[in-house]
Amino acid sequence: MTDPSVLHPLPGHERVVFLKPLITSPSIEVGEFTYYDDPDAATDFERRNVLYAYGPEKLVIGRFCAVASGTRFLMAGAEHPTMGVSTYPFTMFGGEWTDRTLDLVTGMPSRGDTVVGNDVWFGYGATVMPGVRIGDGAIIAAGAVVTADVPPYTVVGGNPARPIRQRYGDADVALLLEAAWWDWPVDVITRHVRTIMAGTPAEIHAIAARGTGGRGDAPGTS
Repeated sequence: MTDPSVLHPLPGHERVVFLKPLITSPSIEVGEFTYYDDPDAATDFERRNVLYAYGPEKLVIGRFCAVASGTRFLMAGAEHPTMGVSTYPFTMFGGEWTDRTLDLVTGMPSRGDTVVGNDVWFGYGATVMPGVRIGDGAIIAAGAVVTADVPPYTVVGGNPARPIRQRYGDADVALLLEAAWWDWPVDVITRHVRTIMAGTPAEIHAIAARGTGGRGDAPGTS
């Protein structure tokens, strides 16, 4: 069983890192087993892949997500003022420019936290814009620019990203969200890992139903 506290979960492959033990920034929260794959600078994720994190907004990523090389999260600090004629960020350069405009910048509305659910797969070079919310089980295609919220279990692609297909029907999506397999104890996940990878939503829900019945409750044994 893989230890989620280990930085490099694959011995001899430093291109893969679990993000939870890597992250030090209080503005980034990542769940266990979410990994980033980068052949050049995997451990530079905070600096190279989470950009413009100057404000109070957070990046929150759930458990068991797969983040491909080049995926970037643009935070709210990237926003420029649009309330007037110019979008130039005079305020950031200090002096009288800052004195005369600081209230304009601090009064700008925020798009809020960027929140990624569980079991989300980001393809190579995906970009996520500030304040986006991505649902559980979604797939973000390579090169996609995500400018709007993504529903659970939906595949999106393009620039701006648009829905390509929903992975399951609404009833099956509801079953999966209720089962919330990513919240099961790791030993239970291990016991049912084959079904999680290759089973149906009904089978996943049936496993969860053998527990105490609520979201995140531990399923029983097979």
